[in-house]
Amino acid sequence: MAKEGGGVPGYDKAPVVIHLKGREVGIIIDVGLGKACVWTCGLTHGYIDINGSHRS
Repeated sequence: MAKEGGGVPGYDKAPVVIHLKGREVGIIIDVGLGKACVWTCGLTHGYIDINGSHRS
């Protein structure tokens, strides 16, 4: 957890762990450069196995 460029000492990670286990996870990042919306997905172990066998 970070705020104003540094770690947040003593934050309670329990609600964060619960939030990250959700089907959809909303995360807000403010770097002061405007607004954008980005959709992404997690990389499952299967995805990594399949793509890890390719060479580029």
